Amino acid sequence: MPSREGAGGVLREHAHGNEPEAVAVAALDRRGDRREHKYRSSSAPPWNRLSESNKDERIRARVGVGQGNRGGCDKEGCERDGATAKKGLPAVKEMGGGDGGKWQASFACLAVRDDIGTYRRRGSDSYVLFECLADLFCAQSSLHARSPTFDLGRSPLFSRHQRPPRGDSGDKVLESIVAGRREAEMSARMQDNEKQTFDLGLFVGDLALDEDASSDDISLEGLQEELEECKNVEEVANILSKGTKLREYTKGVENNVRQVELDSIQDYITESDNLVLLHDQIRDCDIILSQMETILSGFQSEIGSISSEIKSLQEKSMDMGLKLKNRKGAESKLAKFVEDIIVPPRMVDIVIDGEVNDEYLRTLELLSRKLKFIEVDSMVKGSKALKDIQPELERLRQKVVAKVFEFITQKFNALRKPKTNIQILQQSVLLKYKYVILFLKEHGKEIYTEVRAAYVDTMNKVLSVHFRAYIQALEKLQLDIATATDLIGVETRSTGFLLRGREPLKYRSAVFALGERINILKEIDQPALIPHIAEANSVKYPYEVLFRSLHKLLMDTATSEYLFCDNFFGEESIFHEIFAGPFQVIDEHFNTILPNYYDAIGLMLMIRIIHQHQLIMFRRRIPCLDSYLDKVNISLWPRFKMVFDMHLNSLRNANIKALWEDDVHPHYVMRRYAEFTASLVHLNVEYGDGQLDLNLERLRMAVDDLLVKLAKAFAKPKSQTVFLINNYDMTIAILKEAGTGGGKLQEHFEELLKSNIGVYVEELLLEHFGDLIRFVKSNASEDTSTGAGKPSVAAVDPLVKDFANRWKAAIELMHKDVITSFSNFLCGMEILKAALTQLLLYYTRLSECVKKIPGGSALNKDLVSISSILYEIKKYSRTF
Repeated sequence: MPSREGAGGVLREHAHGNEPEAVAVAALDRRGDRREHKYRSSSAPPWNRLSESNKDERIRARVGVGQGNRGGCDKEGCERDGATAKKGLPAVKEMGGGDGGKWQASFACLAVRDDIGTYRRRGSDSYVLFECLADLFCAQSSLHARSPTFDLGRSPLFSRHQRPPRGDSGDKVLESIVAGRREAEMSARMQDNEKQTFDLGLFVGDLALDEDASSDDISLEGLQEELEECKNVEEVANILSKGTKLREYTKGVENNVRQVELDSIQDYITESDNLVLLHDQIRDCDIILSQMETILSGFQSEIGSISSEIKSLQEKSMDMGLKLKNRKGAESKLAKFVEDIIVPPRMVDIVIDGEVNDEYLRTLELLSRKLKFIEVDSMVKGSKALKDIQPELERLRQKVVAKVFEFITQKFNALRKPKTNIQILQQSVLLKYKYVILFLKEHGKEIYTEVRAAYVDTMNKVLSVHFRAYIQALEKLQLDIATATDLIGVETRSTGFLLRGREPLKYRSAVFALGERINILKEIDQPALIPHIAEANSVKYPYEVLFRSLHKLLMDTATSEYLFCDNFFGEESIFHEIFAGPFQVIDEHFNTILPNYYDAIGLMLMIRIIHQHQLIMFRRRIPCLDSYLDKVNISLWPRFKMVFDMHLNSLRNANIKALWEDDVHPHYVMRRYAEFTASLVHLNVEYGDGQLDLNLERLRMAVDDLLVKLAKAFAKPKSQTVFLINNYDMTIAILKEAGTGGGKLQEHFEELLKSNIGVYVEELLLEHFGDLIRFVKSNASEDTSTGAGKPSVAAVDPLVKDFANRWKAAIELMHKDVITSFSNFLCGMEILKAALTQLLLYYTRLSECVKKIPGGSALNKDLVSISSILYEIKKYSRTF
């Protein structure tokens, strides 16, 4: 762009001769003073009204303008005119046309071109807009050079009618500018053609042309087609219809164009200040952006160098991190190795000179880890450090083993002291040092074997002595219930009973009856007996009570010892070695008791006690006594079977003469059998032992045979029947006391009782009303309606009168007979009731027979009414 001393100075020289020139010069002078001027939205150029958000549209608009047609301006001419202006040519006097408009356009073109070069060198996009303005000014200069009648003020580019509306988008502004440039170029070409050879023949071939028009160079080819195409154009149609001369019309158009050009120049001059200010602002912005670009470029280069440095540092950091990780891993392994292999002096002091306490045990654990470490880890065995430390560790191990052996054996010896509570000593003292045993087990196996043997020997002897003393104390409390002669089929006058007559009667009756002995099963989990307390109270117990107490003590001791051995030694097999002695002591005791034990009820109670003890140990989940309890159970069953067979053989081989007594009341043998059977049935209710049921059935068959033999010893059939009824009734009553377990045995005896009661009723009625019973039975089967064998009144009359005279007395005798014959009053009353009912039945049949005899009505006065007999029966029923 020309300096203010160049183009600006020339314009100022001509400012006074032309007002537009003065305005232009003033605008150029104020370029440096209006940088802070702000455009009003109404006066800013159209391309500057685009908002900041439409920055892309502004760039496209500037690029579009820069790429438009720049024809119409002779660059050399513009530069030449600018140079002339710098040399100080005369001032231009006119703005409307001629050389004045030409020079002014040339100066403007030169100034804009100068700025274009500057912005190009800076790399800014702002040169595009200025290049467009330069093209416009060059186009004006060219038109003035070619035709003095063409003026930039009339150019359609800056015509008020062609100016794009304010407020449109950036694309419309650019389109308006481009369209204006194209119209300016077209106008320039038309004026050039008009200056050379402008003729109407260019448009209409058949019209008359002026004389100065030259048509030799004009071709009318295709004119007709163009006229056909333009016939619908309103302007062309008007011209052709009115017959207007083309030269005059052209002059009119030229005048209009000149006026438009002048108006356009005026508009540009009006907006010149804003354009200059915009140019300054763009340049300042471009400078700032250039500086920012330089700064950002510096930043970019610095960031690039920093990025490479960061990458290098990152690689170094990763290498250092990997090295650190490897060193930490090596350090941890090395530290663990050193920690596991070295023997601190403090450890040596504690192990050799310290007391065996909690700290000593913790030190043993640490020493054990070191010993295991050098034994297990294969890598350690090849290290040189091991060669230095291994002899020291071995000497330290030997010292520890010797010291803990002496310590633990002293604790074991404390168990041998009299009146020592073994369980408390084990739980409160020995268990605290169980790690000593574990240490010996792992690092001193030969010493551990000695310690184990010492404990086994100690506990074996201590427990054997305790159980032997306890059994001896229990034997003093034993009460003998039965002997070899206390059998069901043995007579009471035997020597054995006489010799044992000093024993209380309740104990002698317990030979066959269960009684209160069943309570031992309800007290199965009670504490064991304390012998000296019972001995001080002079109390003796059946052997099953002592048996339960002994095994209760055995279970508690075995449970405690089993748990201690498992916890202290970690072995279960050591228990059986310890209890071999106590089991032997108990077996010796049983081998002494069982061969001389004849109490079948006591044996069955002991069998049930063993079963309950097995359940207790099962609930405790202690299996150590399973084999022992099974062995005891197996030894009790054969002994029970042997004693039971002794009772069975006593019934089968009983001496009838020795057992028979002239007494119809229940026999003592049958009572023994009933009590014995009821006891066994009661003990078998919850167990359902089929073998025991078979043995009881065998015993029942034997007692049935014996009872029938004893009944036949009576001379009278009535006495035999009464004897059987009394024994059956007693047996049923005793079996009922045993509960529902009587089962088939009870049903069997109930059937026998029922049949014998029927026999007794018939015998009783024959004894007191024999004639009446025989007459009714003899005539019951005969057909009285035929008259054959029909009894006469004379034959029936004695029977009727005899019954009427003594029936009440006979019933009273029957009552007394029943009362004296049956020991069970209720059973006797039932029998009497049955007899009276049968008597009423017989007498009813007699009354019916009398009614059917001819002339029998004469006997009605002697017949006893049925209601009277029923009343008498009810009277005896009320006494039951």
